[in-house]
Amino acid sequence: MAKVLITGGRGFIGTNLTKEIRSRGHDVWTCDILQGEDPQHIKVDTGVYQQLDALFRKHKFDYVYHLAAEYGRWNGEDHYENLWRTNVVGTKNILRLQEQHRYKMIFFSSAEVYGDYDQLMTEDVMEKVPLKQMNDYAISKWAGELQCLNHATMFGVDVVRVRPVGCYGPHEYYSPYRGVIPIFVYSCLKNKPFVVYRGHKRIFDYVEDTCRTFANIMDNFKKGEVYNIGSKEDWNISIEELADIVLKETGASPKLAVYKGEESFTTRIKVVDYSKSRRDLKHDPKIDIHEGVRRYTEWMKSVYCK
Repeated sequence: MAKVLITGGRGFIGTNLTKEIRSRGHDVWTCDILQGEDPQHIKVDTGVYQQLDALFRKHKFDYVYHLAAEYGRWNGEDHYENLWRTNVVGTKNILRLQEQHRYKMIFFSSAEVYGDYDQLMTEDVMEKVPLKQMNDYAISKWAGELQCLNHATMFGVDVVRVRPVGCYGPHEYYSPYRGVIPIFVYSCLKNKPFVVYRGHKRIFDYVEDTCRTFANIMDNFKKGEVYNIGSKEDWNISIEELADIVLKETGASPKLAVYKGEESFTTRIKVVDYSKSRRDLKHDPKIDIHEGVRRYTEWMKSVYCK
């Protein structure tokens, strides 16, 4: 049994990942800027070194899943001070403490680091192609990866980086800064119009599938590796198709969907390679977009339609 810390443990992926790793018999603790009722949850702002230091003085962890971050490009524009303090300074704090306590770390980056690249997104693209990240959120995630690489070289710490792609599912609450699926489903349930940008394609991954793969990292931890983690390459769909699925599942009026041209400052088509995560982490998604949206809609109803 390993002792595991999940930073950002009250967030969307953190909540689901905590459940998955505990189901495997591990001793899981969480920290987050938010309070929590779990006795193994501690309120900590990862952007404040002293708060993290106090946590690590009390507990010795074998693994740290570092999820704590400000999410999303427009959130990063509107609240850029929080974005840079949490995503970059917070990551530096975790790495500084890793020098002392020598835990193995899994750093959560994002597929947004591929920026304007519109070819097959393999993990080594950055070594071959000069890329341009398209927003501060993406830049902050790439900065975090570079921090991890530098600390591994300078101080010999053990880090695995992951780049999640299109993750969605229960415990992802609505906000205008969230991803396209929460916005579409919430809007349909509340009978509100929503914008559908034409010409974009994405692969979406249900959170239970994602978290099984994240948890598998402890079973085959290869320091220095980086993994794309999403669903399946052939599950790529257009945003127009996604809107149709959500409208059908929620029973909402098709008139709610407002169609526009391509969205600015985001990749038009993401074509992502998951072969490494299948090889090393037994990545094997089960829940396709139709079943995933059905499950997520039921969860959304339980939260917002009481």
